[in-house]
Amino acid sequence: MTSDDLFPTERLSDGDVRVLLLENIHTDGAEFLRAKGYQVESLDGALGEDDLIAAIKGVHLLGIRSTTYITEKVLDAAPDLLAIGAFCIGTNQIDLDATTARGVAVFNAPYSNTRSVVELAIAEIISLARRLNEKSTDMHNGVWNKSAAGSHEVRGRTLGIIGYGNIGSQLSVVAEALGLKVVFYDIDDKLALGNARRCSTIEELLETSDVVSLHVDGRPGNAGLFGAEQMALMKPRSLLLNLSRGIAVDTKALRAHIESGHIAGAAVDVFPIEPKRQGDPFESDLQGLRNVILTPHVGGSTEEAQQDIGRFVASKLRSYASFGGTSLSVNMPEINLPADAAKHRLAHVHRNAPGVLATINGLLGEHGVNIEAQSLATRGEIGYVLTDVAEGVEPEVLSALAALPETVRLRELS
Repeated sequence: MTSDDLFPTERLSDGDVRVLLLENIHTDGAEFLRAKGYQVESLDGALGEDDLIAAIKGVHLLGIRSTTYITEKVLDAAPDLLAIGAFCIGTNQIDLDATTARGVAVFNAPYSNTRSVVELAIAEIISLARRLNEKSTDMHNGVWNKSAAGSHEVRGRTLGIIGYGNIGSQLSVVAEALGLKVVFYDIDDKLALGNARRCSTIEELLETSDVVSLHVDGRPGNAGLFGAEQMALMKPRSLLLNLSRGIAVDTKALRAHIESGHIAGAAVDVFPIEPKRQGDPFESDLQGLRNVILTPHVGGSTEEAQQDIGRFVASKLRSYASFGGTSLSVNMPEINLPADAAKHRLAHVHRNAPGVLATINGLLGEHGVNIEAQSLATRGEIGYVLTDVAEGVEPEVLSALAALPETVRLRELS
């Protein structure tokens, strides 16, 4: 694939930038982008591949959450696409290799809803331990069941956290404040917070935990992470929470272990297959079970979190579209040059090969272009350079840069 097969030199005024936001992204994000003069369209639901292909033509910035999948086929239909904002934590719904190869930057919100997920986990741990879900259902059905049987305090119990990242580690701190003992397991070497103790294996964690809470990412290796074998190792009458990824837990096996009484209760917020739109039908192996809390992927869905996420990801999209900034990008080399209205800026995405920067600067020098500021970063097979020049660049210079065999994408910003 040559540079001619990819993208021409691009220059957009703010008023030309088209934005498509899906999955009911918070209005603050849309308004933040509109304030820059962008054309913004917002839709409530997710789009399937065919519908997205039809909708994405001419779109420069795309905002999604967890239910819209960005495939190579979608990207092939979106030659104008500059960046994708995942208004959530995970990016496993995006083909990152394909976006990177096309010079499409991807941004997410790795921290904005951490507290919301933690608070839901704490609420569910207490609710399951006190069997509040069952008590409430009985009361709605006219049954007065005033009994302490099966109802427990969480103080002094052991919480096992699988995945000690941003959410898992904050859950650890809050749980300790409630009097829970905390153990955790992570494939990476993570520093224990407070009095938490690291387990060397998942098996060790399962054998010692009264409550197990999963906080893993969506990498393919986590599919089927927690199945019948792992559930059998859990302590009798323990509790299981999954607020991370639907693919991580075998729901058929979980139902069997709950029906047998080995697992006393569960709370599940994520599912292998989830409806795309509000009001769509939902089915799960876990429906109809007592002391099982099912929620519709709302771990991070508080008004505070969604507002923060809307503003945060929208600011990253705006920075990239208008100034070329890639701070906290999931897939692109990170660069930030201060925005300066007196300068003209070239944003050059290229294949990471020796001598590209020298070639770029040589071309600019040959045409008498004075460089005032420049920054280069690489990430894997991709390089990215921002160059500020004193005056506008002649079309023949841009054509020469775009024609370089290493060029993936070239934009002129001013």
